[in-house]
Amino acid sequence: MRIPRSLTFWILVAIVVGAAVGHFFPDLAVSLRFVGQIFLRLIRTIVAPLLFATLVVGIAGHSNLRQVGRMGVKALVYFEIVTTLALLIGWAAISLTQAGAGITLPASVDASQLPAATSRTWQETLLHIFPENIAKAVVDGEILQVVVFSVIFGAALAMLGAERRRPLLAFAESLAETMFKFTGIVMMLAPLGVGSAIAYTVGHLGVGVLVNLAKLVATFYVAVAVFVLLVLLPIAWAVRVPLKRFARAVAEPVSIAFATTSSEAALPRAMEAMERLGVPRQIVAFVMPTGYSFNLDGSTLYLSLTALFVAQAAGVEMSAGQQLLLLLTLMLTSKGVAGVPRGALVILMGTVASFGLPAEPVFMILGIDALLDMLRTSVNVLGNCLATVVIARWEGEFVERPQEE
Repeated sequence: MRIPRSLTFWILVAIVVGAAVGHFFPDLAVSLRFVGQIFLRLIRTIVAPLLFATLVVGIAGHSNLRQVGRMGVKALVYFEIVTTLALLIGWAAISLTQAGAGITLPASVDASQLPAATSRTWQETLLHIFPENIAKAVVDGEILQVVVFSVIFGAALAMLGAERRRPLLAFAESLAETMFKFTGIVMMLAPLGVGSAIAYTVGHLGVGVLVNLAKLVATFYVAVAVFVLLVLLPIAWAVRVPLKRFARAVAEPVSIAFATTSSEAALPRAMEAMERLGVPRQIVAFVMPTGYSFNLDGSTLYLSLTALFVAQAAGVEMSAGQQLLLLLTLMLTSKGVAGVPRGALVILMGTVASFGLPAEPVFMILGIDALLDMLRTSVNVLGNCLATVVIARWEGEFVERPQEE
């Protein structure tokens, strides 16, 4: 009998074993907490270099935005509008269901890791977004400052001539690929990290915490359905997308994304499918890769929803201003989400840490993240396929093909 070896399989096994250990041997479960903390530290080391590399490549690597001009501006405006709507739907969904409410974290966590009550003017809040020392921002885990630095750096790099830009761009591309591999190595430890974290959580809180996770999964799936029906579908109607042909064209790449939880795995088939649908090759070649950096709808919705779940689970009452700042941070950090499995989880970990929220709820999410990752990755691919048709329509270059080829 062949033993399944997928990471998702072993994570699910770790959830069951960890929950059992936490329920029947709570003292042992508490002593295993250090394993999860090791995994957490390794995850945190990924965030800053991954964000820097992916954002720089996403901006400077597509410096031809200035050459294609009008199409580039339209694409970026479209990306920002749609991802902002995804962000708001995720925020509204978790605010309505309060899936994280009722979880009582251990007192030791609450005392040491909850954010200190601070009172800042709006000027001080705005000032805090901008770094004065990028090394200090990395050390302090100030994710938004890292993003601001990376965006400005990428823009400056894009302004250089091709010869001067090439070495730094090659370094950023190499760094990004290295961090993807680094993430893959660290995620090999995920079953151990998840198992120990679930054991510790259940040992402290009991199996009732699993009810909250089920509510989180349900909330996310309903929120995605709302996003597709109230955002993507009306956009498709508005720009006269041939819905039946579009659905047939995206079926295969979306299925690949769902099965592999990797947007990049579906990219070649998605580009080929959109070209067959009637989108010119030059538009597909420009919009699809750019969208993989700036138009990850599923990941953006996931990040806003799960970040507020963490705050609810920690018992942190966030003011309207704090929630707005959190959403602004996610709006920017989501642009650096890698199209690889668990990429969004790395960004979530860094973002909640920068707001002083505890890591324990993130470990809970990691336990069921495979169920969330499949859907959010599928929506990422679906959203980018639709974006190519939208831009082609706006440019007046979509080729009508009423007959099946």
